[in-house]
Amino acid sequence: MKRYPVQRTCTPPPAGDFFAPDFWAGAAEGRVDQFRPEGSDHRPDVCICALHDEASLYLRFDVQDRYVRSVQTAYQGSVCRDSCVECFVQPRADRGYFNFETNAGGILLLFYIEDATRVPGGFRKYQMVDAAWGSQVVVHHSLPSVVEPELAGPVTWRIGYRVPVALLEAQVGPLGPLAGQVWRVNFYKCGDQTSHPHWASWSPIHALNFHLPECFGELALE
Repeated sequence: MKRYPVQRTCTPPPAGDFFAPDFWAGAAEGRVDQFRPEGSDHRPDVCICALHDEASLYLRFDVQDRYVRSVQTAYQGSVCRDSCVECFVQPRADRGYFNFETNAGGILLLFYIEDATRVPGGFRKYQMVDAAWGSQVVVHHSLPSVVEPELAGPVTWRIGYRVPVALLEAQVGPLGPLAGQVWRVNFYKCGDQTSHPHWASWSPIHALNFHLPECFGELALE
């Protein structure tokens, strides 16, 4: 099982510069490089980094990409159709998981899923996280809010966001001190309705389906 170590930071990122190199200098790097064969031959390079400070989880994606398109502009829009990065995280083994999906323009989709069995209209047991909570996930993005027409040439883009632990606890209950905890996680990159569709994960998945918690790796909080 893959494991990503999340180092603890003593300070939040500088105001106005979420991607400050000094803030991220101690973070481990991971790669979203397990591509599904159903996709095109496009293989973007995706680096992930994470840190925590007990009250928040900080996530960052750096993407070297092509064929970038991003048109969804509303919270809970179908951002997986755009050039998109995703983090699915399960803080407690006896509870559900959250899927944080963000397109290149910084638009967020956020569900809490307790049973990912597919049924007409979605999943057997899930809920859309209310916008009052979703607005507390502050997303930072390097590209404009809308990218249309598609950028066919090479482009590097970034997504970063802060997840309040309180948001997670609102669904799964108190988590206590984070240091030493091991959560389940997977990271993804997709672009369902770009000219070169692709689907990649950090921890390998055995089918073209990101909603496979049995395939999640480990997020080790230091």
